[in-house]
Amino acid sequence: MTNSGGSSHIGSIFSVADILSVLYGRVLHVDPTEPKANSRDRFILSKGHAGAGVYAALGECGFFKLEILKSHDQDGSLLSGHVSHKGIPGVEVSTGSLGHGLSIGAGMAFAGLTDGSSHRVFVVLSDGECDEGSTWEAILFASHHRLSNLVAIVDYNKIQSLASTQDTLDLEPFANKWSSFGWAVREIDGHNHAEILGVCRELPFSQNKPNCIIAHTVKGKGVSFMENSVLWHYRTARGAEFDAAMTELMGGLNEG
Repeated sequence: MTNSGGSSHIGSIFSVADILSVLYGRVLHVDPTEPKANSRDRFILSKGHAGAGVYAALGECGFFKLEILKSHDQDGSLLSGHVSHKGIPGVEVSTGSLGHGLSIGAGMAFAGLTDGSSHRVFVVLSDGECDEGSTWEAILFASHHRLSNLVAIVDYNKIQSLASTQDTLDLEPFANKWSSFGWAVREIDGHNHAEILGVCRELPFSQNKPNCIIAHTVKGKGVSFMENSVLWHYRTARGAEFDAAMTELMGGLNEG
């Protein structure tokens, strides 16, 4: 998808792919035949630049025909580079202006709690957007209102757009920060499907606190020359690079 459309962010997509796979395959209460059902879990990809991953998951789950994925980020396509809800069933909101997703999710969770609804709200954030003040305002709001129906999953690959998180604005001690703001926190391997599913089955971690899952991930996971490389935040694989990447990915799929 990113190759044919000439888009980027493939490293960010690969770091969150396992999380999306487990959420859409085993965790989220959603129905492609009734995408706006009031009882549905809400999912927000706050790191909207990884939207190709969500589109792929939605297509595989039957929200729309897989054929549409071939048009990703091309002229006239509904599938923009940053995830958009316009004309796409299963996408709650358009995102990509980093730092806004958790605020929207907290609002949805607060509304659900007020209405006595049983649905949950999941928000996947990048580690880089945890540099932003609006994110921490939402964290405070969620704790204050005891939004136990809200789940924040941080894709902690430790590389931002131009450098590491440590060099840009160090987040550590990261888990302690969330805990001190009143959240119940778990840390997992964000590529281990059993761990992802296991921690989601423990939700809510507390009846009086919002939930934070810090998923330790690898940017560019699955392609050796992309892993832990800031280059693949904006770069598009072409020619020999694309062929080599697909060979590695297909090899890993066959081994799995």
